[in-house]
Amino acid sequence: MLIHNPIYGQRKKKKKAASENKEQKDSGLKISEFEPTSINKVVKLPGLKFPNINRIAYYRNEKILAQILRLERNKQWAEYRELLYTYVTSFGIQNFLRKEDMDLVWRLANVSEHEGDRALAKETYRLLLRHYRGDFSQALKHYEELVLFEKPLYANLDDYFRLVDKRALIDTLQPPEDVLVDMGSYVNSQFSDYGMTLGGEDQNQLLFTSNRSGRDTSAFNQQFNPSHANEDIYVSEKTEFDMWGPAESFDAINTKYNEGSPYLTKDGKTLYFIRCMTPDGFGDCDIYVSQKKEDGTWGEPKNMGPGINSYAWDSHPSLSMTEDTLYFASDRKGGFGNADIYYSVKKSDGNWGKPKNIGPFINSRGSELSPHPHVKYPVLYFSSSLGVVNFGGFDIYKSFIVDGEFTEPKNVGPLVNGPGDEYYFAIDSDAKQLYYAKSRVKGDPNLDLQSFPLPMEAKPNNTVRFSGRVIEPTTGEVFKGVVTIIDLSDRVEVAPKEIREDGSFDFELVNEKKYLLVIEGDNFFQIEEIFFVEGDKHVQIPAISVNSSLSFASIDFDPGSSKLKPEMENNLHLVVDFLVKHDNYRLLVTGHTDSDGNSKANLKLSKERAEAIRRFLINYGEMEENRVISDGKGDEDPIIYNPQSEDEKRLNRRVEFKIFLDEYRISVPVTDDNFEWSDD
Repeated sequence: MLIHNPIYGQRKKKKKAASENKEQKDSGLKISEFEPTSINKVVKLPGLKFPNINRIAYYRNEKILAQILRLERNKQWAEYRELLYTYVTSFGIQNFLRKEDMDLVWRLANVSEHEGDRALAKETYRLLLRHYRGDFSQALKHYEELVLFEKPLYANLDDYFRLVDKRALIDTLQPPEDVLVDMGSYVNSQFSDYGMTLGGEDQNQLLFTSNRSGRDTSAFNQQFNPSHANEDIYVSEKTEFDMWGPAESFDAINTKYNEGSPYLTKDGKTLYFIRCMTPDGFGDCDIYVSQKKEDGTWGEPKNMGPGINSYAWDSHPSLSMTEDTLYFASDRKGGFGNADIYYSVKKSDGNWGKPKNIGPFINSRGSELSPHPHVKYPVLYFSSSLGVVNFGGFDIYKSFIVDGEFTEPKNVGPLVNGPGDEYYFAIDSDAKQLYYAKSRVKGDPNLDLQSFPLPMEAKPNNTVRFSGRVIEPTTGEVFKGVVTIIDLSDRVEVAPKEIREDGSFDFELVNEKKYLLVIEGDNFFQIEEIFFVEGDKHVQIPAISVNSSLSFASIDFDPGSSKLKPEMENNLHLVVDFLVKHDNYRLLVTGHTDSDGNSKANLKLSKERAEAIRRFLINYGEMEENRVISDGKGDEDPIIYNPQSEDEKRLNRRVEFKIFLDEYRISVPVTDDNFEWSDD
């Protein structure tokens, strides 16, 4: 139900917002500008720092450990926490692999919670959940209690696809873009297709890995993978119709060995890729580089050497937005898990520096793969098999880069990630289109490439927090329901979320855009608001319970008339929506008039007005006749006795709506003077 509340009072709008809001004036939707809040919590670096990562492999100090134990025995909690923090943040990578050392992380989280430092406690619990190799059920329980009213509660995708249909009801909205769209047979094959990059002028080339090739001559495949075809790099060109053409083998690079994971520089002149089990290789798979010549052909690929490659598997190369940092994945010894993400910084002489582990907030005891820094925004995307929020096997995550440090990763949500595996995430330079490899089922090796408009949760610039709380304003009652936000500016898809137990919700959005907020549930009237985002915002959103009687300012008949007016229909449509979605509810419509004129005529007019609304609701919603009951009270039940002004008379001249459950059948005629509705 569209609810008007004074809390959303208009203020003087900036010209930009005013011009956008003007487009909606005939939609029937209310337009709001929520006041900004001052603190941005979306992009925030971790409070824990680990300066010894990449400096020492393992840290241990028996003297400090003895002091920590003494402080614990003496229950000197403030000093205990301070010294424990100093010790834990001195860890090297190997400390994260030892249970006895991670038990100290558990103690730090626990004492931080005890001392009231909730931020540090939550951060430390998350770190523990990513790295602890023992039973972490108690840590998870503590963490879940701390974030009960903060963790994202994504709604079922059925709600998303259902709520998308609301756009058809609003004439200013265009149809939504599809999500989870396969790239089709020109690009995908019956074999596995994955590991892509965008290149060429205007990013009109798609380079990717496929094992569709019939060649299977490498010693590696013959010995370890005889049933599968050789991996090769393929190229698809974008056509004049903005579609991807048939993929062709990149013969200048492909050999009898396995090639894949291509990455093309911005100027299109340098190609990084991997080649596996070659005579000049250092490990299972190595990173190679090839330069484009002046005549347009590609030069002989060169192994990047032992400074980058190891005895193990090294793959998934990519470059930072300034192209002076090389990211890649490796399962070499000395990491946090099965495979970690590493980086190498280019030195002043043009050579690449010694690779460094990206650290414990990105890497975990699982596997982290396919790093993808965005070309314009300081954001790193990657795939991980282990995250605090996870939808299946490998999911795509993102981390903001601030002054060379990485924020804790965020899952990019259910419009990208699903029950299967997602890898090799790539985004165009404008952050509008995504490309990635996906399997339908966890562990399925047959990947397909998908591409569709980038959802809000995966945007590199959704750094504004919009949060709120849905409550009944007089009783403080909170409601269960689903919150959906629709981007009216750029048609970006946003995953819906459930209202938390305390009535709260939050979204991370792109700044200076216009959105439609839709909140619906089973026990309150639907809420719709159009708003313009300018900075972080937190709002209290009043909701009206369906168990109370209500009226609407827009349901105001002309004097002496029972004819419906166009401005009434928006609220009436939404009443129909509620009744159609909740077929166990019925509705009583009661008409009231002011005291002007003859009481008998007023009674007749009030009944005619209620019946006119009843007929509209029944016909528009194609409902059974008994779903809506009409009645009229004339001037017998005023809100204001002896009204002195036209506004006071208008309050008496109203139509009231009472929703009730079908199980509470009416046992007496509604015209009976003894019949009363309770407020229960």
